[in-house]
Amino acid sequence: MKGLFAAFAVLVVTGSALAEALAPDALVRQITDGVVASLRLDSATRARESARIAALVERMIVPHFDFRRITRMAVGPAWRHATPEQQDQLTRQFKRLLVRTYSGALSSYSNQTIEVRPLRAEPQDDEVTVKSFFRQSGAGPMAIEYDLERTDAGWKVFEVRVAGVSLVATYRTAFAEEIRNHGVDGLIAVLVRKNNEAAVTPAPM
Repeated sequence: MKGLFAAFAVLVVTGSALAEALAPDALVRQITDGVVASLRLDSATRARESARIAALVERMIVPHFDFRRITRMAVGPAWRHATPEQQDQLTRQFKRLLVRTYSGALSSYSNQTIEVRPLRAEPQDDEVTVKSFFRQSGAGPMAIEYDLERTDAGWKVFEVRVAGVSLVATYRTAFAEEIRNHGVDGLIAVLVRKNNEAAVTPAPM
């Protein structure tokens, strides 16, 4: 799982106004450049300080993901039967889980690069896929695809596929089993427990 997220955890940008102004492929390219620059220049981040990396994720990654849509897709049909409060709790806890995972992936950064391909889409398209390749020494390129939607706040990521593996599908099976066995509240309880346990567990050096 960590390897999956390491490839796309570099999805970072420095301001929401930039997200609104740029085309999706230009946004992803700017995002990539931003996080790489941060990891190379910030000595505290390079030292893998967990609090600093978590703050980086909250500030730069979170604003550009549609976590509610991601959560709805991962939960599947049960989302429609969840109460508004349950939906909010699911979104909040799944976001915490993903932020923690992104932070762990960023801590393993070591001069990898991402090549973003020019977007092939129509100007009126409201959903697009930006294709790129993750490259690291000693390994072949890994394909990464970002699905983005046009919103009033700019383009937002709602799905990522790494080497054909979907972020949403990675969680959907486990979520469906938990909901089948223990209901929506059971899934919320599992997410809360995992997040709270991670919050008190020292990050590996």
